[in-house]
Amino acid sequence: MRVALSCGLVVLALAGGRASFAGPSIFCCHDDSGKQVCGDVLPSACYARAYRELSDSGRTARTIDAPLTAEQRAQRAAEEKRRSEQERVLNEQRRKDQALLNTYGSEKDIEIMRSRAERDIAAAIRAAQERIVEIRRQRRRFEDEAEFYKNRQLPADVAKGLRDADQEIRAQESVIESKKKDLESIRLKYDEDLRRYVELSKRPPARP
Repeated sequence: MRVALSCGLVVLALAGGRASFAGPSIFCCHDDSGKQVCGDVLPSACYARAYRELSDSGRTARTIDAPLTAEQRAQRAAEEKRRSEQERVLNEQRRKDQALLNTYGSEKDIEIMRSRAERDIAAAIRAAQERIVEIRRQRRRFEDEAEFYKNRQLPADVAKGLRDADQEIRAQESVIESKKKDLESIRLKYDEDLRRYVELSKRPPARP
């Protein structure tokens, strides 16, 4: 027991001795002239510069980069923003691609949905056109009545009937114009869906 205790004390003493001999770190850098400057505390010449921290054995323990300049910080921020935007665009494209694959099971599905959407819009256009025909028919009644009042002020109900008919015709014409734009947008959408679906279908499956 005494021998073991003595050995333990010797080990602790040796360890403590080595710890006590561990010297402080040394800091080194190169000044404006390229000359190496060192010190046990960071020399003033090393401020705002890259420097090395040396161990007591003279080996480099770590290297500290110089602080970024305002221009470098701006460049780094711009680069981070660019990478962030690229990542956002990539994630958005992945989301759209997955939604596309979840929506359609084949190219035929795309064509079926395209035809259905085009039929719906065509039906809305026909309904608006038919409504214009009906309004114009109703307007002729006010036109015929207005013939009796040439060069005279029209009765209030006749004038209102003509105005209301004209406004309704313009409204329906606006609907038709809007639906025609929708029809073109739908055609472009399904063209792009079909193109992207074919492209994704040709890709090899991702490895698990």
